[in-house]
Amino acid sequence: MPTTRFHPATAAWFAQAFAAATAAQTQAWPSILSGQHTLIAAPTGSGKTLAAFLAAIDALVREGLQRPLADETQVLYVSPLKALSNDIERNLQWPLAGIAAQLKALDLPEVNIRVQVRTGDTTPGERTAMLKLPPHILVTTPESLYLLLTSDSGRKMLASVRSVIVDEIHALAGSKRGSHLALSLERLAALTSPKKLIRIGLSATQKPIEEIARFLEGGAHANCTIIDAGHARARDLALELPGAP
Repeated sequence: MPTTRFHPATAAWFAQAFAAATAAQTQAWPSILSGQHTLIAAPTGSGKTLAAFLAAIDALVREGLQRPLADETQVLYVSPLKALSNDIERNLQWPLAGIAAQLKALDLPEVNIRVQVRTGDTTPGERTAMLKLPPHILVTTPESLYLLLTSDSGRKMLASVRSVIVDEIHALAGSKRGSHLALSLERLAALTSPKKLIRIGLSATQKPIEEIARFLEGGAHANCTIIDAGHARARDLALELPGAP
Protein backbone atom coordinates (compact mmCIF):
# COMPACT_ATOMS: atom_id res chain seq x y z
CA MET A 1 0.00 0.00 0.00
CA PRO A 2 1.40 3.44 -0.93
CA THR A 3 0.01 4.96 2.30
CA THR A 4 2.02 2.73 4.65
CA ARG A 5 4.49 5.58 5.27
CA PHE A 6 1.69 7.76 6.63
CA HIS A 7 0.46 7.84 10.21
CA PRO A 8 -2.22 5.14 10.80
CA ALA A 9 -4.92 7.81 11.17
CA THR A 10 -4.00 9.37 7.83
CA ALA A 11 -3.78 6.00 6.11
CA ALA A 12 -7.12 4.89 7.60
CA TRP A 13 -8.90 8.01 6.37
CA PHE A 14 -7.48 7.61 2.87
CA ALA A 15 -8.48 3.94 2.70
CA GLN A 16 -11.98 4.87 3.82
CA ALA A 17 -12.31 7.74 1.35
CA PHE A 18 -10.77 6.19 -1.78
CA ALA A 19 -10.70 2.77 -3.38
CA ALA A 20 -7.03 3.15 -4.28
CA ALA A 21 -4.30 5.73 -4.79
CA THR A 22 -3.84 7.17 -8.28
CA ALA A 23 -0.64 6.76 -10.28
CA ALA A 24 0.32 10.39 -9.57
CA GLN A 25 -0.07 9.87 -5.82
CA THR A 26 1.76 6.55 -5.72
CA GLN A 27 4.72 7.97 -7.62
CA ALA A 28 4.84 11.34 -5.85
CA TRP A 29 4.60 10.37 -2.18
CA PRO A 30 8.04 8.70 -1.83
CA SER A 31 9.74 11.82 -3.22
CA ILE A 32 7.70 14.31 -1.16
CA LEU A 33 8.05 12.31 2.05
CA SER A 34 11.81 12.14 1.45
CA GLY A 35 11.98 15.94 1.40
CA GLN A 36 12.74 16.32 -2.30
CA HIS A 37 11.61 19.11 -4.60
CA THR A 38 8.85 17.45 -6.63
CA LEU A 39 6.93 18.37 -9.77
CA ILE A 40 3.73 16.41 -10.39
CA ALA A 41 2.56 16.60 -13.99
CA ALA A 42 -0.79 14.90 -14.43
CA PRO A 43 -4.24 15.54 -15.94
CA THR A 44 -7.14 17.08 -14.03
CA GLY A 45 -8.75 14.57 -11.68
CA SER A 46 -5.55 12.61 -11.08
CA GLY A 47 -5.37 13.52 -7.37
CA LYS A 48 -2.16 15.54 -7.61
CA THR A 49 -3.40 18.30 -5.28
CA LEU A 50 -4.30 15.78 -2.57
CA ALA A 51 -0.95 14.07 -3.13
CA ALA A 52 0.81 17.28 -2.11
CA PHE A 53 -1.51 18.21 0.74
CA LEU A 54 -1.83 14.78 2.36
CA ALA A 55 1.93 14.55 2.88
CA ALA A 56 1.91 18.02 4.47
CA ILE A 57 -1.08 17.23 6.69
CA ASP A 58 0.48 13.95 7.79
CA ALA A 59 3.67 15.74 8.87
CA LEU A 60 1.61 18.19 10.93
CA VAL A 61 -0.37 15.33 12.50
CA ARG A 62 2.79 13.49 13.51
CA GLU A 63 4.31 16.63 15.00
CA GLY A 64 1.08 17.54 16.78
CA LEU A 65 0.94 14.13 18.46
CA GLN A 66 4.45 14.58 19.86
CA ARG A 67 3.93 18.14 21.13
CA PRO A 68 1.40 20.94 20.65
CA LEU A 69 1.75 22.55 17.24
CA ALA A 70 3.44 25.95 17.41
CA ASP A 71 1.40 28.93 16.26
CA GLU A 72 3.30 29.25 13.01
CA THR A 73 2.75 28.73 9.29
CA GLN A 74 4.47 25.61 7.99
CA VAL A 75 2.78 24.97 4.64
CA LEU A 76 2.20 27.56 1.92
CA TYR A 77 -0.11 26.91 -1.05
CA VAL A 78 0.09 29.34 -3.96
CA SER A 79 -2.48 29.39 -6.76
CA PRO A 80 -2.84 31.94 -9.57
CA LEU A 81 -6.64 31.72 -9.24
CA LYS A 82 -8.44 33.28 -6.25
CA ALA A 83 -11.48 31.05 -6.87
CA LEU A 84 -9.26 27.96 -6.74
CA SER A 85 -7.76 29.19 -3.48
CA ASN A 86 -11.20 29.29 -1.87
CA ASP A 87 -12.05 25.83 -3.21
CA ILE A 88 -8.80 24.43 -1.82
CA GLU A 89 -9.54 25.84 1.64
CA ARG A 90 -12.96 24.16 1.62
CA ASN A 91 -11.63 20.88 0.24
CA LEU A 92 -8.87 20.78 2.84
CA GLN A 93 -11.48 20.60 5.59
CA TRP A 94 -12.57 17.18 4.32
CA PRO A 95 -9.30 15.29 4.99
CA LEU A 96 -8.69 17.30 8.15
CA ALA A 97 -12.09 16.33 9.57
CA GLY A 98 -11.66 12.73 8.46
CA ILE A 99 -8.21 12.36 10.00
CA ALA A 100 -9.46 14.00 13.22
CA ALA A 101 -12.18 11.34 13.40
CA GLN A 102 -9.61 8.58 12.87
CA LEU A 103 -7.41 10.00 15.64
CA LYS A 104 -10.39 9.91 17.97
CA ALA A 105 -11.16 6.31 16.94
CA LEU A 106 -7.56 5.38 17.76
CA ASP A 107 -7.94 7.10 21.14
CA LEU A 108 -5.22 9.61 20.26
CA PRO A 109 -5.12 13.32 21.16
CA GLU A 110 -6.74 15.88 18.88
CA VAL A 111 -4.44 17.82 16.55
CA ASN A 112 -5.90 21.20 15.64
CA ILE A 113 -4.58 22.22 12.21
CA ARG A 114 -5.64 25.70 11.10
CA VAL A 115 -6.14 26.62 7.42
CA GLN A 116 -6.73 30.18 6.18
CA VAL A 117 -6.93 32.02 2.85
CA ARG A 118 -5.05 35.27 2.13
CA THR A 119 -6.03 36.94 -1.16
CA GLY A 120 -6.95 40.42 -2.30
CA ASP A 121 -10.46 39.79 -0.95
CA THR A 122 -9.26 39.17 2.62
CA THR A 123 -10.50 41.98 4.89
CA PRO A 124 -8.04 44.09 6.93
CA GLY A 125 -9.47 42.63 10.14
CA GLU A 126 -8.89 39.08 8.88
CA ARG A 127 -5.34 39.92 7.85
CA THR A 128 -4.53 41.36 11.27
CA ALA A 129 -6.00 38.33 13.05
CA MET A 130 -4.01 36.03 10.77
CA LEU A 131 -0.75 37.74 11.68
CA LYS A 132 -1.54 37.46 15.40
CA LEU A 133 -2.52 33.78 15.17
CA PRO A 134 -0.96 32.34 11.98
CA PRO A 135 -2.55 29.35 10.24
CA HIS A 136 -0.52 26.17 9.94
CA ILE A 137 -1.51 26.03 6.25
CA LEU A 138 -1.78 29.32 4.35
CA VAL A 139 -3.57 29.42 0.98
CA THR A 140 -2.71 32.46 -1.13
CA THR A 141 -2.03 33.92 -4.59
CA PRO A 142 1.28 35.05 -6.14
CA GLU A 143 0.35 38.71 -5.67
CA SER A 144 -0.62 38.30 -2.01
CA LEU A 145 2.58 36.34 -1.38
CA TYR A 146 4.57 39.27 -2.79
CA LEU A 147 2.78 41.70 -0.48
CA LEU A 148 3.42 39.49 2.54
CA LEU A 149 7.11 39.39 1.69
CA THR A 150 7.28 43.21 1.64
CA SER A 151 6.07 43.68 5.23
CA ASP A 152 7.89 42.93 8.48
CA SER A 153 4.84 41.15 9.93
CA GLY A 154 4.34 39.11 6.76
CA ARG A 155 7.98 38.01 6.66
CA LYS A 156 7.78 37.05 10.31
CA MET A 157 4.80 34.80 9.56
CA LEU A 158 6.43 33.22 6.50
CA ALA A 159 9.84 32.63 8.12
CA SER A 160 8.61 29.31 9.55
CA VAL A 161 7.37 27.88 6.23
CA ARG A 162 8.81 24.44 5.46
CA SER A 163 7.12 23.59 2.16
CA VAL A 164 5.48 25.55 -0.63
CA ILE A 165 2.97 24.06 -3.08
CA VAL A 166 2.61 25.91 -6.39
CA ASP A 167 -0.55 24.95 -8.27
CA GLU A 168 -1.21 25.51 -11.98
CA ILE A 169 2.50 26.17 -12.35
CA HIS A 170 2.36 25.57 -16.11
CA ALA A 171 0.04 28.59 -16.46
CA LEU A 172 2.59 30.83 -14.71
CA ALA A 173 5.98 29.70 -15.98
CA GLY A 174 6.05 31.63 -19.26
CA SER A 175 4.42 34.86 -18.09
CA LYS A 176 5.29 38.05 -16.20
CA ARG A 177 3.33 36.66 -13.24
CA GLY A 178 5.65 33.67 -13.37
CA SER A 179 8.75 35.85 -13.28
CA HIS A 180 7.27 37.72 -10.34
CA LEU A 181 6.50 34.44 -8.54
CA ALA A 182 10.00 33.08 -9.22
CA LEU A 183 11.44 36.10 -7.43
CA SER A 184 9.04 35.63 -4.51
CA LEU A 185 10.01 31.96 -4.20
CA GLU A 186 13.69 32.89 -4.03
CA ARG A 187 12.96 35.52 -1.39
CA LEU A 188 10.96 32.95 0.56
CA ALA A 189 13.83 30.44 0.34
CA ALA A 190 16.26 33.06 1.64
CA LEU A 191 13.84 33.99 4.42
CA THR A 192 13.49 30.38 5.62
CA SER A 193 17.22 29.62 5.33
CA PRO A 194 19.14 27.67 6.57
CA LYS A 195 16.21 25.22 6.51
CA LYS A 196 15.53 23.69 3.11
CA LEU A 197 12.32 25.03 1.59
CA ILE A 198 10.64 22.05 -0.08
CA ARG A 199 9.03 23.08 -3.38
CA ILE A 200 6.15 21.05 -4.81
CA GLY A 201 4.72 21.98 -8.20
CA LEU A 202 1.40 20.84 -9.66
CA SER A 203 1.17 21.03 -13.42
CA ALA A 204 -0.90 19.90 -16.34
CA THR A 205 1.04 17.68 -18.73
CA GLN A 206 3.59 19.89 -20.53
CA LYS A 207 6.49 19.51 -22.93
CA PRO A 208 9.29 19.91 -22.16
CA ILE A 209 8.36 19.24 -18.54
CA GLU A 210 12.01 19.72 -17.56
CA GLU A 211 11.61 23.48 -18.17
CA ILE A 212 8.74 23.63 -15.67
CA ALA A 213 10.88 21.73 -13.15
CA ARG A 214 13.72 24.25 -13.56
CA PHE A 215 11.26 27.08 -13.04
CA LEU A 216 9.96 25.46 -9.85
CA GLU A 217 13.42 24.79 -8.48
CA GLY A 218 14.74 28.21 -9.36
CA GLY A 219 17.79 27.16 -11.33
CA ALA A 220 19.28 24.83 -13.89
CA HIS A 221 20.25 22.11 -11.42
CA ALA A 222 18.56 18.73 -11.74
CA ASN A 223 17.50 18.46 -8.11
CA CYS A 224 13.76 18.24 -8.75
CA THR A 225 12.00 14.89 -9.01
CA ILE A 226 9.59 14.89 -11.97
CA ILE A 227 6.47 12.75 -11.68
CA ASP A 228 5.04 12.59 -15.19
CA ALA A 229 1.73 10.77 -14.85
CA GLY A 230 0.30 12.00 -18.14
CA HIS A 231 -1.59 9.52 -20.23
CA ALA A 232 -1.97 8.84 -23.91
CA ARG A 233 -5.53 8.90 -25.17
CA ALA A 234 -6.90 5.62 -26.47
CA ARG A 235 -7.08 5.56 -30.24
CA ASP A 236 -9.59 3.69 -32.35
CA LEU A 237 -8.00 3.23 -35.76
CA ALA A 238 -9.59 1.58 -38.74
CA LEU A 239 -8.76 1.29 -42.43
CA GLU A 240 -11.68 1.67 -44.82
CA LEU A 241 -11.41 0.97 -48.53
CA PRO A 242 -14.08 2.19 -50.96
CA GLY A 243 -15.72 -0.48 -53.00
CA ALA A 244 -14.62 -0.87 -56.64
CA PRO A 245 -16.87 0.90 -59.18
